[in-house]
Amino acid sequence: MRFISTAFNRLLQIPGASVTDVVITEREVEVTLRPSSRLLQCPCGQRVRGGYDRRRRRWRHLDLASRKLWLVYDIRRLNCPNCGVRTEQVPWSRPGARHTRDFEDTVLWLARRTDRTSVATLLRCAWETVTAIINRTVEELLDERRLGEIYRIGVDEICYRHPHKYLTIIGDHATGTVIDIHPGRGVDSLTTFYDKLTAEQRADIEAVSMDGSTAFRSATEDKLPGATICYDPFHVMQWTNRALDEVFAAAMATNRADFNLSSGQWRKARTALRTGAERLNPTRGHLVRTITAQNHAIGTAWRMKEQLRQLFRIADPTRAPRYLRRWIQRAAASGIRPLVQLARRLELHFDGIIATIELGISNALIEGINAKIRLINARGYGHHSAEALTSMIYLCLGGLNPKLPTKT
Repeated sequence: MRFISTAFNRLLQIPGASVTDVVITEREVEVTLRPSSRLLQCPCGQRVRGGYDRRRRRWRHLDLASRKLWLVYDIRRLNCPNCGVRTEQVPWSRPGARHTRDFEDTVLWLARRTDRTSVATLLRCAWETVTAIINRTVEELLDERRLGEIYRIGVDEICYRHPHKYLTIIGDHATGTVIDIHPGRGVDSLTTFYDKLTAEQRADIEAVSMDGSTAFRSATEDKLPGATICYDPFHVMQWTNRALDEVFAAAMATNRADFNLSSGQWRKARTALRTGAERLNPTRGHLVRTITAQNHAIGTAWRMKEQLRQLFRIADPTRAPRYLRRWIQRAAASGIRPLVQLARRLELHFDGIIATIELGISNALIEGINAKIRLINARGYGHHSAEALTSMIYLCLGGLNPKLPTKT
């Protein structure tokens, strides 16, 4: 028996414990452990000399060959001077866990790369077990220091389940990671995040990038009066393309016969007008030139769209305010209703658009994060709760880096 215990000690190398007994059955292997330290450790870190009762407990470890491996120990309770009566902390598992650290780290590593059903099948455990491990360990591993050195953040919402189930995502431009997630997409969601920060942390935030959301703007102006709001160029051009679509649709509704376009050509024309001039192929370029020459409103709207695109390519940011101001004046004086409405909208967001150019930040980071979140959600075949998806987002995009036990 001593030889077997020695072999399992060398084979398993359980931290802070030694093997005293091994029982092997057809399906399982039970390894009884004895801690190396005589002092009992509370989850808070306090050490005491003795406990007053004990109970046998098993922890699931990584499989040994074709058998499930269990670690067995008579765990004790202790009277901590700080916490009161608590169950002792053992070195091979996290507080309150029924699986070893190695098992949980393997679950986390696999969950970052595949769906939970595959993880459960590979490790021979329940799907609910995988979910519970992810939710609990991510909450423990998520470092609160991630909120201590933020100065440029991005905010956006994402729909994770229909109808109208949203998450508000806050990302850090410096690290490229997700730093906070809240259910919903209104003022309250972002305000909750700001309320989590200390006064010093809020004062350190110098810029917040976002789309044109009124809710996000209102929450930021209320809680971060000293921060600069930056409006994403992608959304600014999205507003412009929608205005161009309205002009094109109105022209086609009243003068469609003059264009002599089929339904297929109509769709191609709409796509061509939205495409940047430098990316048009010869066929679409010819189509755009024909349409813009035949209709004054479409031609004006298309040229205004191309001129606004140049705003975000200005080499000297100091020229941006004057350039945008002149563009707004021309759009307002065009007499074309969608352009006039767009001019009013850009006037309202003038400072935020200029700040984006001057600081050189946009919401591209958060848009990229949202694309990865959609992949995470699709890989998991949808998530029925915000908590489950939030844990997966933190695991994959929150800067956590779980490692396999076999990786040194």
